[in-house]
Amino acid sequence: MLHKILKFTDLHSGEEDKKKVLENVKSNISFRGSNLWILACAIVVASIGLNVNSTAVIIGAMLISPLMGPIIGAGFGLGMYDSELVKKALKNLLIATIVSLVVSTTYFYLSPFKETQSELLARTSPNIYDLLIAFFGGLVGVIAITRVEKGNPIPGVAIATALMPPLCTAGYGLAIGNLKFFLGALFLYTINCVFICISTFLIVKYLKYPAVKQVDVKRQKQIKYGISALTLALMLPSIFFAYTLFDEKKTSQKINLFIENEFTNKGYTILYKNINLNTSPKKIELAFLRQKFNTNEIKSLNKSLNNYQIENTELHIKQDTIDIKKYIIDQIQSGKTNLDTKDITINQLKNEIASNTYNNKELLEEIKIIFPQVENISISNHSFIKNKDSAYVRPVLIYDSKTNLTDESKQKLKLWLQKRLSKDKIEIYKQETN
Repeated sequence: MLHKILKFTDLHSGEEDKKKVLENVKSNISFRGSNLWILACAIVVASIGLNVNSTAVIIGAMLISPLMGPIIGAGFGLGMYDSELVKKALKNLLIATIVSLVVSTTYFYLSPFKETQSELLARTSPNIYDLLIAFFGGLVGVIAITRVEKGNPIPGVAIATALMPPLCTAGYGLAIGNLKFFLGALFLYTINCVFICISTFLIVKYLKYPAVKQVDVKRQKQIKYGISALTLALMLPSIFFAYTLFDEKKTSQKINLFIENEFTNKGYTILYKNINLNTSPKKIELAFLRQKFNTNEIKSLNKSLNNYQIENTELHIKQDTIDIKKYIIDQIQSGKTNLDTKDITINQLKNEIASNTYNNKELLEEIKIIFPQVENISISNHSFIKNKDSAYVRPVLIYDSKTNLTDESKQKLKLWLQKRLSKDKIEIYKQETN
């Protein structure tokens, strides 16, 4: 039974002749002539796609990109202890990277549209999924290359591993002078290259491609040890990065669960959310549409972070009106707002209703302190027609009392009400009795 399973999953079945595979790999490494022109054009197309936020255009650029060639070549070189192949592959990868950065930087520098689109933002920092996609995408790519029947995985691998968009985003960072964008995108590109290279190395080893033999035995050992050290140097940091990103993902999930349980499920509309896991302590910044929290409530929420196994993290709730307005503007401009338009409309309507609703009972109690003769009041907004083309709304107070208020008392009451209700003008009338 085990033998049948192993035979069913055997990668040697349908394998292309190793010499032909190597010839194909070596022919796709070099960036000269047409390959260089294709790369430059693909970079421009990808940059336009990122500039106009078009996923379809970006996918098209990835399909015509020849960037996978030298990365696959480096993986084959490492697996076969072929120092010349490794050098040639890395040299061409460096050339391709520099050309791509120059072309994308030039495009974004000349482009009149320099807004940071969501497609650009998505390529400024790697996550655990980028690592997994690069690794398994690389596995698919090298397996397809070593088959007699290549099939159609290669275009899919070019799209999935997404080597070009980070390079273009790095060029965008250079063009606008944003070092964070440049370094973040270049880091994502490097991570993708390393994990594709590692997956290629593993398949080459599994398929037992023969090691390149040198005439000088001592030289052969040096090359073997050198490439083994280089492979280790690539794999150890990659494992560390993978673990770090995995840990960040777990922490983000816990924080999102905390926010969902403590705020979203209770009907609180979140205007702004920023989770910073790169500081010590980590920070969660939130701003809400209407809800306000006192100091004790914020302390209690910070303590409840431990219930979600969220350690070394602080919750900051922004409640200053000016700050919240700034957050809304920033979020809308960057296109990252989670706030639905209907939430803003509902809040505006609530505020409008609140500003035009008066508590007659409460006002009567306060007025009686100043004017004991007033027995009852009714206050509401009334429309006044100025002329046939215009009208205005003004609060009108109708009071009931045994004796009329003097003009001086009416003026005093009017000034007090204007201050109390934050209104510019108020009309006051005595209720007529039959």
